[in-house]
Amino acid sequence: MTDGLTEMTSLERTALYKSLGNPLRRRILDYLGRHGQANSTVLARELGESSGTTSYHLRKLAEQRLIEEIPEKSGGRERWWRALPFRHTTPDPATNQAAARLARLKIEFDTALYRRAHEEYRGPGGWAQVQRHGTWLTRAELLDFMREYQALLERYGHPREEAPEGARPVLMRFYAVPEPDGSADSEPDGSAVTEPVGEQMGEPAGG
Repeated sequence: MTDGLTEMTSLERTALYKSLGNPLRRRILDYLGRHGQANSTVLARELGESSGTTSYHLRKLAEQRLIEEIPEKSGGRERWWRALPFRHTTPDPATNQAAARLARLKIEFDTALYRRAHEEYRGPGGWAQVQRHGTWLTRAELLDFMREYQALLERYGHPREEAPEGARPVLMRFYAVPEPDGSADSEPDGSAVTEPVGEQMGEPAGG
């Protein structure tokens, strides 16, 4: 599973950012992430939209390889869809307006997720976990840490169809922010936050 961006042109990336920033398309991806599969009729009923609207957005998501049709379940005008595995690295908001809009939406969602993590925290043995750490790292060490962090997610996580009994969808966020230059005398605090939370959003993986 790759980040899905390396082979894209700038126009294709802009289109991807617009799709990920579209509220209804995000809700469709959310539903597929939670339930595994759906058709336009099911999505229309669950999301309170017309089947024509959900069908249109499903086709657009398929064009960008975020979802795919399930041939064995589709027939005639009834087409069933499932989400494709996709790891998305947050784009630089300075690259274009679509990326900036997507970044703002993600910040709003992640802020609400941060509050939920604290509200639902029930101790070190619970489903909701919150950790805050501070340390000293070189940039090379930080990048090595990020690679190992991703490797851990791939080692312990499962695709939906391969998840063992008792597994739940879990949203995780990781932030690493260096202190400003010249702050060597201050104590590092809160430079990294890891927030696993027991809910699945359905977004292409790593968002």
